[in-house]
Amino acid sequence: MSNVEFPNTAIGLPSDAAERRAIPPVICYPNETLPKPNLPQYLSARETAQKTDEVLVAPRQAACFRVAAGSFFRITSVEGPQVGDLNLWHSADLSERFFSGKTRALHGTHVTAGERLWSSLPHLRPMATIVADSLGWYGIDSYGGSVHDVIGTRCDPYTGNLLAGGHYHHCCHSNLTRALADELGTSLAEAERHVHDVLNVFMCTGFTRDTGQYFMKASPVRPGDYLEFFAEIDLLGALSACPGGDCGAEHTSDSAACHPLLVEVFTPDDTVLDGWQSPARNGYDGSHGRS
Repeated sequence: MSNVEFPNTAIGLPSDAAERRAIPPVICYPNETLPKPNLPQYLSARETAQKTDEVLVAPRQAACFRVAAGSFFRITSVEGPQVGDLNLWHSADLSERFFSGKTRALHGTHVTAGERLWSSLPHLRPMATIVADSLGWYGIDSYGGSVHDVIGTRCDPYTGNLLAGGHYHHCCHSNLTRALADELGTSLAEAERHVHDVLNVFMCTGFTRDTGQYFMKASPVRPGDYLEFFAEIDLLGALSACPGGDCGAEHTSDSAACHPLLVEVFTPDDTVLDGWQSPARNGYDGSHGRS
């Protein structure tokens, strides 16, 4: 919200300003009718799951990982407070990717256990369901901050250049671009077009009440804290260990204390998920009002 004063000072408050501001809000997307994940079945399957892969994401770098539908993946802070930027794609079709804006509209600015990450249009289906969150206790603090946000975009070199000049290459956007290019065996330019707005894992954020600006504060994450997901479809993921560390002071920096993040994949016994199947793509007929 701008603090710029406009020259037309003759415009004053309308007589009914208080009444207009007092109108109660309406939730844009009531989510009571969303398809509900079968959490008891997922948690039962998790009990039988065995670790089948792991990837350690180095500080100020990113790495890719793959998770088959019906498996789990866990992101853990392993050495010190560290936030991560997560991208997800359908592993067989990169045009279907995580849709942070719609996830925010359906669940709110921050996500936790029982909520889902949704894919882009025209697919719009659950990609992953959060089944465990060791920071679920944090809630919303007195500043309006909470963890695991879907409001931030990702630190990127273009915004850095716009605001401060220079060419910083270890921001999350560039980290994700390099990791995806290496995973796919493509050029940086080809990979970059698939990088998208993220889930900010462990990051503590909100909006200021006076100016409406996006803020960050030191993440409450500690070694051993984790966020765990059930893969609803076959996934390709990329995770960046943000150069801001716990994002308590600097957003993109070579001086902030940064730590690795661990991604582990767990595969359950096949029989435990009897009756479960990946969600179908969205049922809209695609006609857009034309026959």
